[in-house]
Amino acid sequence: MTSPLETHPVWQLGPVPLSMPVLVTWGLMLVLAGGSWLLTRRLALRPGRAQAAMELVVEAVEQQIRETMRVEPRPYLALIGTFFLFVLTANWSSLIPGIEPPTASIETDAALALIVFVAVILYGLRVRGWRGYLGSFLYPNIIMLPLNLIENFTRTFALMVRLFGNVMSGVFVIGIVLSLVGFLVPVPLMALELLTGAVQAYIFSVLAMVFIGGAVEGEGGNARERKDA
Repeated sequence: MTSPLETHPVWQLGPVPLSMPVLVTWGLMLVLAGGSWLLTRRLALRPGRAQAAMELVVEAVEQQIRETMRVEPRPYLALIGTFFLFVLTANWSSLIPGIEPPTASIETDAALALIVFVAVILYGLRVRGWRGYLGSFLYPNIIMLPLNLIENFTRTFALMVRLFGNVMSGVFVIGIVLSLVGFLVPVPLMALELLTGAVQAYIFSVLAMVFIGGAVEGEGGNARERKDA
């Protein structure tokens, strides 16, 4: 039995072996980038259905950032919106025959978690300055410094494992049912997989907001955000 932690190359790009999660990830990035370009190249004051749907998604993400982080959403909209759309489409790609979602690969989830980890640091430094951000590790007193540092790494690891475990479990369940009872019976399970994929994308995005919000919060951070707004 193959371990879910193993990935096998399916194509060779010069000296670089490429696995299926990497190829699917590139494909999803091309689809999302191309779709974004097509939807935004002819924006109108009276939006059509596609533009109206896109604006609803943007407004929903902005509102979620505003409610979760308590800041002006614009500086974080591109990152959080990209997280949500990528994880959503990656999860839903499991419904395409022969495609395993990239989020069922530990490497993809590790990369996403690493982006969140770096974003937390960069936004914290940008909003609070290096003194304010580094000083947050001393809260509420200097004794908490080691624990606060460890927390930054452990929550990133937990973010990776959580997404990997939930997506992989869904793939396993559908695969087992398909092998036992055929194609038509698991249709309700596939509908449930759509819902689960959307929920996982939402939770991952919200957790990214919470982590970044924790880095920019405080008197200095909130004051600067209000000034920028």
